[in-house]
Amino acid sequence: MVRILLIGDTHIPERAREIPRQILDRIEDGHFDLVLCTGDLTDERVNERLAQLGKLYVVRGNMDFLTLPKSAHIEADGFTIGLVHGDMVYPRGDERGLAREAQKMHVDILISGHTHRLAVSSTEIEHRKILLIDPGSATGVWGGGPASEIPSFAILEIKGNHAVVTGFELVGESLRESNYVFEKTSV
Repeated sequence: MVRILLIGDTHIPERAREIPRQILDRIEDGHFDLVLCTGDLTDERVNERLAQLGKLYVVRGNMDFLTLPKSAHIEADGFTIGLVHGDMVYPRGDERGLAREAQKMHVDILISGHTHRLAVSSTEIEHRKILLIDPGSATGVWGGGPASEIPSFAILEIKGNHAVVTGFELVGESLRESNYVFEKTSV
C-alpha cells in the first residue's frame, strides 16, 4: 500500500500565519510515502516542513515565486498521478477542464488545487475512469474565488486497483472526515 498526503494553498505568510495545529498534529503523526503539494505555498519554509513528512512533489501555484515545476507526473503502485496547481482551468475547479488536463497528462488520478475547497470526484473519458482530487487549502484562506474558507487536506491510499481518499476539514476545533473509494479501470 502507498500512503500519500495531499495538501496545498497555504499562502503563508501573506494570508495565513501557519497551518492550524489540528491539521499539523494529524499530518505530523502520519507516515506518508509521498507528499503531493498543489502549490501556493508562497514561502520556502512551508516546502521544507512538508519535505520532512515524506518524499515531496510540489508544483508552482499562481502566487508562488519559488523555482518549482508547473506539473509533476508520479507513478504509485500501478496508478499514474498528475499534479498541477489548477489555475489553467476556468472556471476554477471545472470538472470537465480538469478531466481534459488529466487526459492530456495520461493519468489515472489528477491532484489539483487553486479552488481552496476540498473536492473529490470521478469522471470517465474515452471509457477510462479518472479520479479528480482537490485537497483544498490547508489554512482555509480566501483564494480569489468562491471558496469554503475551511482548512482542509486529504490522504490518498493506493492498494491494488483501489484508491481510497480520506478528506479532512477543520470544522470548529475538530477534523471532520469524508471517504471516497475509486476503482481503476482495467486496461
